Amino acid sequence: MRFRLSPQRLLLTAAQAAVTALVLPGVASAATPDPFFQYTDSTPLADIAPGTVLKSRTISVYIAGIQTTLKATQLVYRSTDAKQRPTANVTTIFAPDCSKTNCANKNKVISYQSFYDSLNPEDGPSRAYAGGKRLPDLLPAVETVLFGTYVKKGYTVVISDTEGQKANFAAGPEYGYNTLDSIRATFNAPQVGLSRDAKVVMMGYSGGAIATEWAAELAPSYAPDLKPNLIGATFGGTLVSPEHNLTYVEGTPIWGGVLPMAVIGVSRSYDIDIQKYLTPRGLEVYNKMQKASIAYVLGQYSRVTWKDLVKPEFQDRTKIKEYVEAVNKVIMGTGGTPEIPLQIGQGTGGIWEGTKPSPLWGAGDGVMLAGDVRTLARQYCAQGVAVQHKEWGTSHFLTMVNWLPWATTWIDDRFAGKTAPQNCSSIAPGNPLTPLVYAP
Repeated sequence: MRFRLSPQRLLLTAAQAAVTALVLPGVASAATPDPFFQYTDSTPLADIAPGTVLKSRTISVYIAGIQTTLKATQLVYRSTDAKQRPTANVTTIFAPDCSKTNCANKNKVISYQSFYDSLNPEDGPSRAYAGGKRLPDLLPAVETVLFGTYVKKGYTVVISDTEGQKANFAAGPEYGYNTLDSIRATFNAPQVGLSRDAKVVMMGYSGGAIATEWAAELAPSYAPDLKPNLIGATFGGTLVSPEHNLTYVEGTPIWGGVLPMAVIGVSRSYDIDIQKYLTPRGLEVYNKMQKASIAYVLGQYSRVTWKDLVKPEFQDRTKIKEYVEAVNKVIMGTGGTPEIPLQIGQGTGGIWEGTKPSPLWGAGDGVMLAGDVRTLARQYCAQGVAVQHKEWGTSHFLTMVNWLPWATTWIDDRFAGKTAPQNCSSIAPGNPLTPLVYAP
């Protein structure tokens, strides 16, 4: 992993490649399910502690379908879904081989949360690294730019399938549980060989920000055993309130398909039969998207709106009780208060990706709303969290280019033991994050 270009230029090139790949139309090739990912033992998962390693293996790492010389450990581990039911999930761990390299940084752990955004479990990063050759498997190749320098420096890098084994897209709490339990499993895997006092920083952008933020806010209640280890979380391009984002992205040229993806993912995670609310057009989109990756959604649903999808009597979403209950559960900041420093970056130039500012919620980066992110940051500031927040006037893809070097410097400072910066007093007010109220 030798980078001859500057990290900023290389990431810009990768982001451009990602845009090109993601808007290509087509149908994903069929994948043969890998039995490794399935838990089939007789012991009920309910009798096993979260974070317990259930299976392990060593793989040769594939990037964009090409085998590399890198090796990684994959773990199947016990986790929890959005409805608090026990599940099995998968994580991939890049750890230095101390017999071949200097392991001075081994106990510096990066929990990197991928933005693989999909409704198909076969699109998880674990499948891609094990040899996937589908178009969505290009995403981990792009993401290697984000965390690759840490692998090169001998850090331990953990990459969970944050959406779980049902790929419940946009179900934030589930992302958080999967992330925290992947870190627990990494500590519990003797072949990884982490010290029990190893330090962990979490990072993620876009879909990876969903997992990173939720892991940070759920950690005090769900994984208090990780308190000595977690030292910070940095994320950018963040989905704070999905209900707000639905009105922001619907009908937009690139991001319009995120609306039905999120509705399907959240409904699936909370066992809502969304089909009974849908129009024939809505059912058509629903059936087409059951296993859709964002690679086949971006740029394909520019004319899809809530009105197209849902029967007339349900145009007002507050009339759907189970929707209201579910969407309120995925508003960030409702699951607890982080006990670690946060760094939060956000773009405001969504117009460059064809998304106009929302009349209700203001500007965003094309898919995520800046005002929602500001309010979340201010909420955590008021609760005593050290928050460094920054906005750029760029769109979602290009804000990643700005965020990465900023995040990397911040991560390095956390491992160096420096005091976390905060700019709480200068964060402008944002949008109210009040829950929806059911109105039959």
